[in-house]
Amino acid sequence: MPESWRRFIVGTLLLLAGGTLIGWYYGSATWGLLAASLLALSWHIRQLLAFERALRTGDFEAFRYGDGIWSQIFARVSFFKQRSRKHKTRYRQLLREVRESTNAMPDGGIVLNADFEIVLCNQAAQELLNVQQRRDRGQRIDNMLRDPHFVAYLKSGVPQTGIEIPSPRTSGGWLLCRLVPYGGNQQLLLIRDITERKRMATIRREFVANASHELRSPLTVISGYLDTLAEDPEIPADWRSPVLQMRSQAARMNKIVAELLELSRLEAQLGDRSDQEVDVAALLASAKKAYAYRGDAPQLTVQCETPARIMGNAAEIESVVNNLLANAVRHTAASGTVSLSWRVRADRAELAVTDTGEGIADEHIPRLTERFFRVDSGRSRDDGGIGLGLAIVKHALERHDAELQIQSRLGEGSSFVCKFPLARVLVDAPVDISVRPTPAG
Repeated sequence: MPESWRRFIVGTLLLLAGGTLIGWYYGSATWGLLAASLLALSWHIRQLLAFERALRTGDFEAFRYGDGIWSQIFARVSFFKQRSRKHKTRYRQLLREVRESTNAMPDGGIVLNADFEIVLCNQAAQELLNVQQRRDRGQRIDNMLRDPHFVAYLKSGVPQTGIEIPSPRTSGGWLLCRLVPYGGNQQLLLIRDITERKRMATIRREFVANASHELRSPLTVISGYLDTLAEDPEIPADWRSPVLQMRSQAARMNKIVAELLELSRLEAQLGDRSDQEVDVAALLASAKKAYAYRGDAPQLTVQCETPARIMGNAAEIESVVNNLLANAVRHTAASGTVSLSWRVRADRAELAVTDTGEGIADEHIPRLTERFFRVDSGRSRDDGGIGLGLAIVKHALERHDAELQIQSRLGEGSSFVCKFPLARVLVDAPVDISVRPTPAG
C-alpha cells in the first residue's frame, strides 16, 4: 500500500477515534463520531471543490506542495497531463510529416470511407481532380469523377484492378485510378497521370500503322517478282533454293505487316463498336475445316454445347478463333489432339481452345499476350510464329468486354478460355410445346 494511502487512512481513523473519545467524554460517543465524520467529509468536499477549480483554472498552487492524498492526486494528474501533452506533440509532428510526405508524392491519393465519401486527400489529388480538402470533405468521389466507367468500377468491388479514364481537368489528359483497401472500412484511391504514356502509345501505334502501310506496297512488288521467279522453269538450278527462301521470308514479312495493321486497328478503335449477331458454332466448324486436309495437323474436335450467339464483330471473333487454333496446332504434335468448345455457364459464356501439346512454363504465362513475345523464339521463327497472335486475341476480346484465361502445364498441354459476359450472349427462348396452334379453317 502506498505511504500516502496509509497516512490518509490512519489520519482519518485518528480523527474519528478522537471525535468518538470527545463525545464519550461528554456523554455521547455516537454524536462525537458523527461530528468527526461530518468534519472529515466537509474538509474533503472543500478540497474536492478546490481541486475542481484548480483543474478549471490551471492554478494548482494549493496542491503543488505537501504529501497529503490531494497533493498525490495532483502529482498523478500532472504526470498524465504532461504525458498527454508529449503524445499530442508527437502525434502532431507525425501527422505533419505524413502530410508532407504524401504531398510530395507525384501520384494523387484520396482516402474514402465505406460510402466512397472523401476523408483526406493530398496535394497531387487536388491538382489532378480539383478536389479541395476543406470544401469537398464528405462529398462522394463519384460526384467529382462522373465518368461512367469509373462509376461502374466503384460498384464492381474489384480494387485489385485499375481503370483508365479521361482527365476531368486537362483536355486530352488521362488518369489511371486504382482502389486499394485502407484501414477499417476505408479505401485509398490512387490516381496517376498517364497522359504522357498514352501519348507515347499513340505515337507508337501510329508509327507502326504508318510503317506497316508503307511496307505493304514494296513487299507486294517484291513478292510478285519472287513468285514469278519461283515459277519460271528457266531459272538456274543454283538460284531456285535462294528464291524459294526469299519467297518464304517475303510471305512471312507480309504476315507480320498484316498482323501489325490488325493490332493497330484494334488498339485505335477500342471504344468503336458495330455489333451484330455472331454464330460461334459456325465459326468453330469453319476453323476446323481449314485444317481438314493438312496431314501434319493434330486431330481436331469441336464441342458446341449451346446454339447461343454473341453480339459483336464477326471478323474479330473469327480472328480470335483462328489465332488460338493456329497457336494450338503449331505447338501440338500430329499425334495429339486440339479441342474447340463453346458453352454457356451461369455467369458467362466460354469459348475454349484446348490442346495436348508441349505446354508452357508458369513464368511465361503472364507475358504470352505481349506483342512479339515468344517462349521459344528460335522454334517460333522457323515454324512461322511471330508473337502477335495472342496480342491480337487480347485486344479483340477487350473490345467485346471479354477476358482471356490461360492454363498450361509443361508436357501436358494448354487451355485458352475466352470468357464473355452474359450481356453479350443471345440465347433463343424455349418453345412452349404444350400450346398447339389452332388449325386454319
